Amino acid sequence: VDATSPSSSSSSSSSSSRRVVKNQWDINSAAPESEEEEEGGGGSRGRPQPPPGSFSAPAPVGEPPLQQPEPFPSQVPAEEPDLVIEVSGRRIRAHKAVLAAKSDYFRARYSRDILRVKGVSYGALRLLLEYVYTARMGEVRHDNLAEVVSGARVLQMPCALHCAAEAMRAQLSLENCYQLLCLAKKQRLAELREAAYRFMSDHYLQVLREPSVYGRLSGAERDLILQRRLEAGKACLLVAEVSDAFERLSAGSRPQSRESSRPQSPSSVVSLEESSSLLYSYQEGAQEWRVLTRLPEEANAKGCAMCVLYNYLFLAGGLCTSPGDQRPKLSDKVFCYNPLTDTWSQVKPMGQPRSQLKLLALDGYLYAVGGECLFTVEKYDPRADRWSPVAPLPKGAFAVAHEATTCNGEIYVSGGSLFYRLLKYDPKRDEWQECPYNSSRRRSADMVAYKSFIYRFDVSSSRGEQGQGGGVEVFQYNTVAKHWRQCASFRPTGSPVQPFRCAALGSTIYCVNRTGMLSFNLSQNGEVEADGGLKGTFDTELLKAPFDSKGLLLPFVLILPEKEKIGEPGSPLTL
Repeated sequence: VDATSPSSSSSSSSSSSRRVVKNQWDINSAAPESEEEEEGGGGSRGRPQPPPGSFSAPAPVGEPPLQQPEPFPSQVPAEEPDLVIEVSGRRIRAHKAVLAAKSDYFRARYSRDILRVKGVSYGALRLLLEYVYTARMGEVRHDNLAEVVSGARVLQMPCALHCAAEAMRAQLSLENCYQLLCLAKKQRLAELREAAYRFMSDHYLQVLREPSVYGRLSGAERDLILQRRLEAGKACLLVAEVSDAFERLSAGSRPQSRESSRPQSPSSVVSLEESSSLLYSYQEGAQEWRVLTRLPEEANAKGCAMCVLYNYLFLAGGLCTSPGDQRPKLSDKVFCYNPLTDTWSQVKPMGQPRSQLKLLALDGYLYAVGGECLFTVEKYDPRADRWSPVAPLPKGAFAVAHEATTCNGEIYVSGGSLFYRLLKYDPKRDEWQECPYNSSRRRSADMVAYKSFIYRFDVSSSRGEQGQGGGVEVFQYNTVAKHWRQCASFRPTGSPVQPFRCAALGSTIYCVNRTGMLSFNLSQNGEVEADGGLKGTFDTELLKAPFDSKGLLLPFVLILPEKEKIGEPGSPLTL
């Protein structure tokens, strides 16, 4: 950087060209107009110095002023500019005290009246002066960021680097995130680099499908953005209101107070039949449920299936009805909810419409298994956004799959009517195999995997001794040794246990229906069976279910950001 000042001239000719400027910049794009302007003097002796922090915008040299945002009150100028900055053959007038307060470069040259700056472009200097006077940098973009960063380093303005990074963070998009990441790494902008990684993590599916972004990331960076997505908050239990395909709700089956009991925003006050199904999140500390979001209007809650992949909730299939249709139609639509951005989107439809299907996530793929009277199976590749067929279920297996789960890199599906069957799908061989099934003939509620074991929950409607209602029996399947055993049972006092659905969060399996929620703990006392399985116990306390919920409650686990976008308790639902 080279800074020089011409020899001083008469103070009378110099003072005649000065004028007070308050809220505007004056910038000269041409050479000096007069000899008096070019000769500002080599020092500031005999001129009163304005107090630091009491000035605002630079003043002009010959051109009409350019309009500028209002300065902060503490920086409204009371004096005229006392410094001329020459850069790239153009001049800008400014206040020494204001620049010295933000820049070691200008502080070290405080005695100069005319300062010639090299190594900084004119556009970059304008943006940096805008930051000095307003604490904002509105026109910084990805195509001029390198110039601004270079100029900030030359002029020794570290705060401007932070401001530039913040300005670019708000402009991150799928089109420029990789370019900004490279620029941040090259310019050593740690904040912008982290912001680019965060954007890619929050929009992981979009990045995954974009070869110009994901294809250019290193293997370590791909692992990093996925890891950050899976660690972006706290794992929470959620439930979705869905309907069984064979369920027929009467007019009186849904409480009339469902909508009126929940605080409503004007946009969410709709008729009872038009209201969409809700997603609730469980607040473990307060032991209460809060509304997270609604299912999209286009989604079909009846007969659909859900699962979680890459911390996205996927909803597929179901039954849809259109005006004038006498019979409902099967749906092939697939929806995706991103909890980190609180948005729904659609992905590629399935190759075949399905209802009562099972949707599972395994090794980065989705699998749509069966459906009502369907034996076909499809696999979804999120990177290619494409469904492709895989080995179908064995013919005659079962009309509708009852339960399904994944364990040790394989898919397990059970079903049957007169007798039960357990089938296993090996994705490496693309084939189905028969597995042993236990002798229980009770109604199975759900099947959940934990480590190398599958836990099946059977509901008994018969009454036990001393007035106990029908209870739950838990059977454990060792996928390595391939054998079943009964590991726990629970019989509540009072009414029998109603069918429920299950989800595992940590070492606890939650059994949820509209009457309440049971928790089955696998780490209680750390007792281990001979085959390595954990002894499980039920908590006797029945936790409450979402108030006034409807239909079936389908539980799952998502990582929610610490600051959830669902409002405070008792506030209207924000859509």
